Amino acid sequence: MSGGYVEVFALEGIPEVRPGDDLPALLVAALRRAADALPLREDDVLVVTQKVVSKAEGAIVDLTTIEPRPEAVEFARRWDRDPRQLEVVLRQARRVVRWQNGVLITETPHGFICANGGVDASNVGPASGSIVTLLPVDPDASADLIRAAVRAAFGVDVPVIVSDSFGRPWRWGIMDVAIGVSGMQPLDDLRGTPDADGRVMKSTVRATADEIATAAELAFGKTAGRPAALVRGAQPTRGEGRIADVLMPREFDLFP
Repeated sequence: MSGGYVEVFALEGIPEVRPGDDLPALLVAALRRAADALPLREDDVLVVTQKVVSKAEGAIVDLTTIEPRPEAVEFARRWDRDPRQLEVVLRQARRVVRWQNGVLITETPHGFICANGGVDASNVGPASGSIVTLLPVDPDASADLIRAAVRAAFGVDVPVIVSDSFGRPWRWGIMDVAIGVSGMQPLDDLRGTPDADGRVMKSTVRATADEIATAAELAFGKTAGRPAALVRGAQPTRGEGRIADVLMPREFDLFP
């Protein structure tokens, strides 16, 4: 970043998103209303929450149709969880990483390691309590569609990040990370370049897309109904990166 500052513009007025809605069109309309953010610039990044992407794409499960397995029922009884949601998580999982102390951590089909496999019962709309959202099947492709719509509408190729809230090992609290990208590299590899003192860095790789996602989340809020924001000034490395680029191979896992 050359300017020494970053601005974040939360997009207002996006209605409750439902399956089949044209989310790229809704985001373009919200950008047109964001007078303070226009005209769009080459150093902008549009961040969109996973929840509205999943809703628009119909990545939703009706819990009333779910019959949980006995293990899910017992775990839910012990830890005050919804056994139907646990069952959905288990059905979606590539593998179960941990299942204890009230927490179910799985690997998703995308390769993400996260609590509840990204299956979420919060901020799901009027049917709250009876439905959960899943992660988008292909978050990179979802970001590609949004990016194409914004480029067609404004003539500026704005990178897009699809974000979600993840917990972090050994620290309390959640923060947003990128689960899909389009038009940018999600990592900024600084290995082999000198630091401010001239010392060559050997291990520094910045999680740029995650940093931008978290900056946007500060403007979203968790309860304000603002599912998208424009981050200006971060200046990520442009390119056709994919979210798989950030996933660490299992042979590098120090805590299997």
